[in-house]
Amino acid sequence: MSIASKRPQDNDFTVKIGNVNGTGSASANSMLMKSLFRMGIPVCGKNYFPSNIQGLPTWYEIRVSAEGHLARSGRVDVMVAMNAETYRKDHAEVAPGGYLIYDSTWPRSQLFNRSDIHIVGVPLSRICNENFDKARSRILMKNIMYVGVLAALLELDMGVIKQLLNEQFAAKAGLLDANQKAIDLGYAYAKEHFTCPLSFRARTLDKTRDHIMIDGNTTAGLGCLFAGATVGAWYPITPSTSVMDSFKRFCEKYRKDPETGKANYCIIQAEDELGAIGMVLGASWNGARSFTPTSGPGISLMNEFLGYGYFTEIPAVLFDVQRCGPSTGMPTRTQQADLMACAYASHGDTRHVLLFPANPEETFYHAVQAFDLAERLQTPVIVLTDLDIGMNDWMCRDLKWDDSYQPDRGKVLTAEQIAALPKFNRYMDVDGDGIAARTLPGTHPKGAYFTRGSGHNMYGAYTEDAAEYQAVVDRLRRKFDTAKELVPPAEVHVADKTRIGFLTIGSCDNAVKEARALLAESGVNMNYLRVKGFPFGKEVQDYLDSHDRIYVVEQNRDAQLRSLLMLETRVDPTKLVAVLHYDGLPILAKTVVDGVNQDLARGKAA
Repeated sequence: MSIASKRPQDNDFTVKIGNVNGTGSASANSMLMKSLFRMGIPVCGKNYFPSNIQGLPTWYEIRVSAEGHLARSGRVDVMVAMNAETYRKDHAEVAPGGYLIYDSTWPRSQLFNRSDIHIVGVPLSRICNENFDKARSRILMKNIMYVGVLAALLELDMGVIKQLLNEQFAAKAGLLDANQKAIDLGYAYAKEHFTCPLSFRARTLDKTRDHIMIDGNTTAGLGCLFAGATVGAWYPITPSTSVMDSFKRFCEKYRKDPETGKANYCIIQAEDELGAIGMVLGASWNGARSFTPTSGPGISLMNEFLGYGYFTEIPAVLFDVQRCGPSTGMPTRTQQADLMACAYASHGDTRHVLLFPANPEETFYHAVQAFDLAERLQTPVIVLTDLDIGMNDWMCRDLKWDDSYQPDRGKVLTAEQIAALPKFNRYMDVDGDGIAARTLPGTHPKGAYFTRGSGHNMYGAYTEDAAEYQAVVDRLRRKFDTAKELVPPAEVHVADKTRIGFLTIGSCDNAVKEARALLAESGVNMNYLRVKGFPFGKEVQDYLDSHDRIYVVEQNRDAQLRSLLMLETRVDPTKLVAVLHYDGLPILAKTVVDGVNQDLARGKAA
């Protein structure tokens, strides 16, 4: 049975809210999700918003799952239709047996012609007009009021909701009173006019202990802080801008001299993405840990400097919060379509180290690792998240930190080490791992050298000699091989002797794990590997070798992860079956299950 065909039950249902962007619905939706979370129920929220400021349709989807499934469910059990322009679409999306809640101040009986769902009309506008004087307040309170309606229908803990209100409006007594009043009005109306709770409800559990709700852009910024980053340069672009916003917020709190108030960090908004990566490389060359957040269009503009950083061997960290392309694409939708662009960014023979966190928690740890890898390998490192990870709140385990952590600065020579050398040769590999020693400017006069992106030899001197140039690029390839031992190893689950399995990256993780469980229920046992870094480690090659059929799940049209595997491993391409999702919404477990079942059916038919 697919998840989309399941009937809702206690602590297993999905609520979707259709609204108008810019009407304050975000606060209401966040309150709903956090109230469920504080009731101890695993929950996830997905925000689908337009790329304009206000006026266009927006949706927020909350999945409640006692079993802890955090991917989209693929069904809507309760639709709160607050946008008259999308009534028809919202009405059609409700699963059979589900509920549609709408503002019945203006009855829409001619639109709601389905006999297999329940229509719940609440005169939200009329109630607000009767109880609030200001026009703006009426709009805002209408959205808060549906929180009260849902609280009654789903039996949410009103004590938790009140606590959230107090936290949000602690310093604004007027707003606190108005919001509390709106919730109470909605709650009272639902209690009086409908059977409460519904046939399914939210029941208090204890499954969110030691967890937090947080988004990946926040954890990325926090990871940069803990990694010791002091320089950030960026050009604003959806959906990555809040990475720098969070870094700035943390720096203002933790990176100021307590005595003088002097900032011990530097954040620069560049004129464009090319300028931003140039600043990052310059700061890194001078010894600062520096980074830039961007998205696909920014990566495109940074290509020339990424090649420069690769060839001159300057550390740098980039966060690519992926969105839909090509070109401008859909800035506020999610995708995983920058893999090839990042892996081989710039012209010539370039290969870049990539990290693929699966959630905000892992984004924090990968952010720290990225700086260590960049300095250890003396190269740009790109952390690829996506809009779903970056901008949506996820339920994650509490972030942990080891206070004994010491940054891995790599092969940075001290003044004493340089003085003891007969001569400093910037690009000479003395220990066979492909990584040469570097110096920081001003360390010692003997450590001076000219950094150039044109052809150079192992001594750092300009050259167009064929053998000398080839020796340098061959060493860079050896360094890339060294990176295989340093990137985070893949997550591997081989629980059965079956020779079929999944392989995926990033935010596909929850959907694939849920699909794996659903397939197991139907007698199809699957192994699982999630890639965490590129270049691929030995464990990836071993997994490919030990399976006859591997379903490569990713969120892009052209199967870019599958292509990377074909280019960078010894895999037989006929083993790899692409399971693709690329409509801009986060992937469903159903998509994965259907992809496997269709392939298995074709095999049986053959």
